[in-house]
Amino acid sequence: MMLFRQLFDAETSTYTYLIADTVSKEAILVDPVLERVERDCQLLKELGLTLKYCLETHIHADHITGTAKLRKMTDCLGIVPENAQAVCADKFIKDGEVLELGSLKIEAITTPGHTDSHMAYLVNGTNLLTGDSLLIRGCGRTDFQGGSALRMYESITQRLLTLPDETLVYPGHDYRGNTVSTIGEEKLWNPRFVGLTQSEFIELMANLNLPDPKKIMEAVPANEKCGNVAA
Repeated sequence: MMLFRQLFDAETSTYTYLIADTVSKEAILVDPVLERVERDCQLLKELGLTLKYCLETHIHADHITGTAKLRKMTDCLGIVPENAQAVCADKFIKDGEVLELGSLKIEAITTPGHTDSHMAYLVNGTNLLTGDSLLIRGCGRTDFQGGSALRMYESITQRLLTLPDETLVYPGHDYRGNTVSTIGEEKLWNPRFVGLTQSEFIELMANLNLPDPKKIMEAVPANEKCGNVAA
C-alpha cells in the first residue's frame, strides 16, 4: 500500500511530498525544503520509514532544497531531471523512466517550460506531482532559467492534460490555499488553458510582469549543488 503525505512550507508556499511503501517502509521525498528538513526527518522517524531518495522536479529558484542535508543525515540518494545543471546529483532521471519503491511505481514525465529541465511524476498511475508546471487553476512562470511559454503549453496540453480525468493533481506550489485538483477539473476550469490558443497563451505569459522570487540569487546556485550551501 501507498503512504502519501503533502507537507507545506509557508514561507515559500512550497509543497513537499512524502511517498512510501507501507510494506517495505522505503520512502521518497519530492522537492524537500532546507528549512523543513528536521520536520521531515521527524515524520520519517515517527512513521518508521527509511528515506531512499530525494527527488527534484527541477532546479528551484524560490527555495533551497533539503537534499544535501538529508543525504548527510540519511544516506539517501539525490535525483534530478536529466539535463539539469546539478553535477552533485547521484542520479539523473529520464522521461519515461520508472522509480520503484516496494510496490510503488513513480514515472517521470518531462514537462519543460517553467525551466528547461523539469519533470512531473506520476505515482502508481493515480497521483500526479506536477512541480511548477501545471498548478491548480494556473501554471508556473516561464520567464527565467531557460523557461519557454511554448514548451510549457506543449508540456501541459500534450503530456499532462491527456492523462485520465480522474488523475489527482498535486502541485509544487499553491498561493491560495488549494491542495489538490484533478486533470478533469483543470481541463474545465484552468484559465491559462481553457479557451486560449497557443499564441494567446504565449502572449499572456509574456505579459505577467512578475517580480523575481525573493531567494533566486541564493537558491539557484545552491540548488545546482543539491542544496549544499557550504560548497
